[in-house]
Amino acid sequence: MQIHVVEEGQTLTGIASTYGTTAEAIAKANELPDPGKLVVGQAMVIPIVGSYYWVRQGDTLYTIGQRYQISAAELARVNGISQYRPLQIGQRLYIPPRPRRAADFNAYVEPRQTVPPALEADVRTAAPHLTYLAPFSFRIKRDGTLARPTLNDFPAIAKENQVVLMLVVTNLEGGQFSTELGSLVLNNQELQNKLLDNIFATARELGMGDIHFDMEALPAQDREAYIRFLRRARDRAHAQGMMVSVALAPKTSAEQQGRWYSAHDYRAIGEIADFVVIMTYEWGYSGGPPMAVSPIGPVRRVLQYAITEMPAEKILMGQNLYGYDWTLPFQQGTTAKALSPQAAIALAAQQNAVIRYDYRAQAPFFTYMDEEGRQHEVWFEDARSIQAKFDLVKQLGLRGVSYWKLGLPFPQNWLLIESNFRVRKRA
Repeated sequence: MQIHVVEEGQTLTGIASTYGTTAEAIAKANELPDPGKLVVGQAMVIPIVGSYYWVRQGDTLYTIGQRYQISAAELARVNGISQYRPLQIGQRLYIPPRPRRAADFNAYVEPRQTVPPALEADVRTAAPHLTYLAPFSFRIKRDGTLARPTLNDFPAIAKENQVVLMLVVTNLEGGQFSTELGSLVLNNQELQNKLLDNIFATARELGMGDIHFDMEALPAQDREAYIRFLRRARDRAHAQGMMVSVALAPKTSAEQQGRWYSAHDYRAIGEIADFVVIMTYEWGYSGGPPMAVSPIGPVRRVLQYAITEMPAEKILMGQNLYGYDWTLPFQQGTTAKALSPQAAIALAAQQNAVIRYDYRAQAPFFTYMDEEGRQHEVWFEDARSIQAKFDLVKQLGLRGVSYWKLGLPFPQNWLLIESNFRVRKRA
């Protein structure tokens, strides 16, 4: 698999010729709505086996081989050239596909009152590339029962694709994470017993293999109570052949304070849970100033801290499947519009905008002027930003990746998963 960034004047036919494939194959892989209108700066995946590299000043077979984890001798062999003859600038070398390591992939899906056909179709598209599917969410009620999300055919889709269905338990109330509700459950033994009974009865009824706790905004004083609760849940889950996983706020130290962080003890929860999802996104968020949603520097710092507190093989890195369109100048109290990677590219095409790439954040962005003369700044995800995150997962030896959320088209992501990893099927 190759990532190609469109340059001024390039056509799909010309790009296809460069890589020895067809325009139709590239258009299909990237779900291009108008193959005749490419956006300068647009990153596309080229559906070929392996990839190509064009020699630059100072390159040798040895340095190129180091970059792609292949020996100089093997690189010379597959390209039918001498290992000892100098390379020519611009010379094209074929890079064979590298061995893929196994990894887990989860995706949340958030149905509202109904499941639109487009959302169900996106779940079906994603399911072959997933280890877990997490309908969001089963909301705790104050009487210890659960308010269920709409599931439609999600259980059947999961079963057909050997995907573990996750029962996502949240302390959402009135659309917000409730500190009061969380504290009530964690400190009332009778209510807690009833809640756990309902959780496991529901999991058995729906054939769910993982109980996933996403309890946020918990007060600092309930830190130990949350640990005890998770341990009880884990013991019951294991006795019934189920797993327990936990969503964690993105921390960089054990002492980090704040309503999202204090009750999430990485070390203790890492010992209890079978795996965790660390929510490494929302640095750029709808109510804040324009920036990358998940810039690689902050993501890396969170994950590097996390692996000092728990085994790397328990960690799923959180990854957004969306971006934001901000109206400038940014004013506190305004809200950016969320959009999918495909919608971002379509918007850039409509506005004749050039997509640029921030190598520090490892994220694409562009600006445009709307019909009312207002400046906009759009940050989103593309094949390059996802590949950078996949490289980080490999470098740190993480369990895999968890996506928030399905329903936002991003075809390049699923192709890159299969190019980089062997998706574990644990069902």
